[in-house]
Amino acid sequence: MQIPYITDERPDTGLTNSKLGIWVFLASEIMLFGGLFSAYVFLRIAAPEGDFAYWGSKLNIPMATINTLVLISSSMTMIMSWASLKMKDFEKYKMYMGLTLLFALIFLVIKYFEYTGKFHHGIYPSSSTFMGIYFTLTGLHMLHIIGGMIVMGYFWLPFGNKMWTTEPERFTNRIEIAGLYWHFVDLVWIFLFPILYLL
Repeated sequence: MQIPYITDERPDTGLTNSKLGIWVFLASEIMLFGGLFSAYVFLRIAAPEGDFAYWGSKLNIPMATINTLVLISSSMTMIMSWASLKMKDFEKYKMYMGLTLLFALIFLVIKYFEYTGKFHHGIYPSSSTFMGIYFTLTGLHMLHIIGGMIVMGYFWLPFGNKMWTTEPERFTNRIEIAGLYWHFVDLVWIFLFPILYLL
């Protein structure tokens, strides 16, 4: 027996099962990051004057700016990969999804150099409260990037996208769900960038 509401929308919510599931999951993720953002605010208020500003000055704003542009670009290519499937153009989907994965990899490579630069100068999570929460927030965000890459990589490779030939609508829905997650990950960075690097 086939599970209902995989491609058809549920009458009670107007959403497919997968879309309802991802929104519930993202709500829990908002609570996770919301708690961490709140902790940052309270720790900053309680910190000695100038402490967070001093440690914030150790961050690399140009690298973070490039990473911001990279992630915004990846959101655009993610949308284009889904739109290509809606237009039944599988080759364009492959191209745009490949670009999304490339942008995600570039983000991680830049973050690697940013982290190793800190370690080279003797800056670790234990160096200060600011650095502790900086590494916690950006590290958790990187784990979400890696998780997204695993899912998108699966759908990009032949064994993951073979569903396109048999159930194109279902496959398109899966890419839309992956896109919703990816946009959330990008949105988290849009908040992290000014809070950590600019304020």
